[in-house]
Amino acid sequence: MIPVQFDYVAPASLDEALSALAGGGEDAKILAGGHSLIPLMKLRLAAPSLLVDLRRVPGLAGIQRENGTVRLGAMTRHVDVASGGLGLASTAAGTIADPQVRNRGTIGGSLVHGDPASDMPAVLLAAEGSVTVRGSAAAGLFEDFLTTAVAGDEILTEVRLPAMDGYGFGFQKFNRRNEDWAMVGVCAYVKKAADGSCEDVRIGLTHMGSTPLRAGTVEAALRGRPLDAQSIAAAAEQAAEGTEPPADLNASADYKRHLARVLTRRALEDASS
Repeated sequence: MIPVQFDYVAPASLDEALSALAGGGEDAKILAGGHSLIPLMKLRLAAPSLLVDLRRVPGLAGIQRENGTVRLGAMTRHVDVASGGLGLASTAAGTIADPQVRNRGTIGGSLVHGDPASDMPAVLLAAEGSVTVRGSAAAGLFEDFLTTAVAGDEILTEVRLPAMDGYGFGFQKFNRRNEDWAMVGVCAYVKKAADGSCEDVRIGLTHMGSTPLRAGTVEAALRGRPLDAQSIAAAAEQAAEGTEPPADLNASADYKRHLARVLTRRALEDASS
């Protein structure tokens, strides 16, 4: 299907982009890669009157490491995150859809889109990262299905992830085809104590609710416990606690709960090995 008619601008600065966005009213949308927004437009589930393309705005792409933090420009493409040597973030980015999407889609666009089935939001949650919006840092980003704390007249400019030194990581995703959205995805960080027990653990869940989620019950059950197969399996059995996975054509809610338990165990095993 062909999208409805819209206007298009590609500003050369952030100030120009913000001005165009404000002038376009509530139906103006940011284009930051387009591989989430354009499909919705083709289905006519989204009908923006104006697209403000950020591709010409300088300083919004790139990866920098400083003082234990990784800073990613919002327009950094998935392919660059995948090849950036960023551990869990790179592993997850390398599984996103197909090469065409990874070469055009951006981390900022994915996060602001707020789809609970996408991969990078759960990574941000598990790492306890933050985003910068027009110079203001914000940790609480995801509010509801396809809804984030970034207002219609704001632009996300940067993503910050702790380097997670000393943590092992695991990433598991189940889908029918490599380019499909995950039925369920799990990302895990594990830090071992000197005695081999779990000093810290962080787990992010994909597609288990209207937003990406932390598996807090699993984290509490494993923290301070031995990182053996029995402890990991027992903790992982609680992965679906407090979740409301949406049923769809690919999987029932109960099947997604089962997947969450299985994939959490596997991700924890990888992260603690």
